[in-house]
Amino acid sequence: MSARQPHETASREDWLAARKALLAEEKALSRQRDRVAALRRALPWVPVDKDYRFEAPEGPLGLTELFEGRSQLVVYHFMLTPGSDHICPGCSFLSDHVDAARQHFEQADLSFAAVSRAPLAQIEPVRKRMGWTFRWVSSFGSDFNVDFGVSFSEAEVAAGAKRYNYGSGTAWHDLPGASVFARGDDGRIYHSYSTYARGGDLLIGAFNWLDLVPKGRNEATTMSWVRLHDEYETSRDTGCCGSH
Repeated sequence: MSARQPHETASREDWLAARKALLAEEKALSRQRDRVAALRRALPWVPVDKDYRFEAPEGPLGLTELFEGRSQLVVYHFMLTPGSDHICPGCSFLSDHVDAARQHFEQADLSFAAVSRAPLAQIEPVRKRMGWTFRWVSSFGSDFNVDFGVSFSEAEVAAGAKRYNYGSGTAWHDLPGASVFARGDDGRIYHSYSTYARGGDLLIGAFNWLDLVPKGRNEATTMSWVRLHDEYETSRDTGCCGSH
């Protein structure tokens, strides 16, 4: 690992002046984040008219069953491609945060489910290996992943179609994202929000810790040091980043 560059130092008085200037920026960011969150909540809802079916360990389920009696549902689109042995480290990194969070947000009328296009027989060994207890179902054979912008045809991939993330990203077979659904007072299910690419940063608590410290996210490229949590080196000398 290369030697660290010396960082600027200051007296406590100068540090406090700089910290107060930063606090003004942090407060402005908090207000902007609150404003954006309000705009997100105010988006119009789109009725979900298709009868999507998912395969779960207990048998076939509809989208309604994924709500588990609550009125709100977040679906995480975990990119696990049928027939591939690749487990996305970014999706796994985000998913490591879910079980700790959902013991709280489930008390606030929100359910969670991960959905992948891979068949259940491919999903279950990954879920057990990672030790996750959240619901993870298969959308294999349905239009769900295509309709919500995370799976694309061979032709789109070959053409480098710009369809991912509302036209800002190149299509690939399977890509990550999160979609929000709500059950209305009329009993119908509605789609209220979807986010892709770096929109998932909000759900990764480890990044929030790293954003507080001098090295930040410590990336050569985006998530360059991230591994499946059972693949990290354990040496205190190398830490989570190893020698990369």
